[in-house]
Amino acid sequence: MDITLTGGPGSTVARVGLNAGETLTAEVGAMIAMDTAITVETTSRKKGSGGGGLLKGLKRMFSGESFFLNHFTSQGQGQEVIVGPALIGDVMHHRLNGGSLVIQGSSWLASSSDIEVDTTWAGMSNALFSGEGVFWVKCSGVGDVLVNAFGAIYEVDVNGGYTVDTGHIVAYEDTLSFSPGKAGKSLVGSFLGGEGLVCKFEGTGKVWCQTHNPPSFGALLGPKLKSRAA
Repeated sequence: MDITLTGGPGSTVARVGLNAGETLTAEVGAMIAMDTAITVETTSRKKGSGGGGLLKGLKRMFSGESFFLNHFTSQGQGQEVIVGPALIGDVMHHRLNGGSLVIQGSSWLASSSDIEVDTTWAGMSNALFSGEGVFWVKCSGVGDVLVNAFGAIYEVDVNGGYTVDTGHIVAYEDTLSFSPGKAGKSLVGSFLGGEGLVCKFEGTGKVWCQTHNPPSFGALLGPKLKSRAA
């Protein structure tokens, strides 16, 4: 599998080259174009796995992803499928060599067929007070993962602690943990300063952040939109 990112960071898409027998598993609706020697299979579970598809599909829905997965399999050499996100922004290619990558809901775009795509529980207190979701997508195994963001993606090596404003987390390695907290010394001062609650990471590993916040953008844009005529 050969992955090339183009159009970044504002409108990134991934061009994925597949040889015979190779499969890319992607979020429903992510495909932009593909060569004719690629077949598409839609299931609720990992390609080639046994049962448990219904439960896994339902868990993905709780994390903000689709119930179904699309599996693009090449029937010949040098075939290509192009995938892209729904939101305007960046795409990151991450190579997993064991361990897990925890991804915020709706930011998982695609992965190679060897990657297990599951859902993990973030904890009720983390979700309520951090502004992030209760469920996150968890990718594990050895293979390639594509993650999308709203705006550009930047990477941070955490060694001890790092603070991220809520809504800007894209993904993090499972060697890290986070808890909600206030940006300033006092909660009132944090909100008056426009920061409010933040996510405080601890441990050693990488975290990826997005430069724009979808909820904040929606709150800004919403009042400017004209209501639809009855």
